[in-house]
Amino acid sequence: MQHVTISPKFQVVIPRVVRERLGLRPGQKLQVIEHAGRVEFVPERNIRELKGFVKGIKTDFVREGDRL
Repeated sequence: MQHVTISPKFQVVIPRVVRERLGLRPGQKLQVIEHAGRVEFVPERNIRELKGFVKGIKTDFVREGDRL
């Protein structure tokens, strides 16, 4: 687990290990989500980066009548 400190300007530095693991780049946008008393940062991804992320998903299931 990594720890960060909030600066007087309410800034935080994302640890290098986390930045490298997630492939974060300077200037990249992050969505900030407050949920259940915690803050989550979710990287915004270019739509091209999402190509193929559901490859192999099972699609041969029976849908409900109102979902056709």
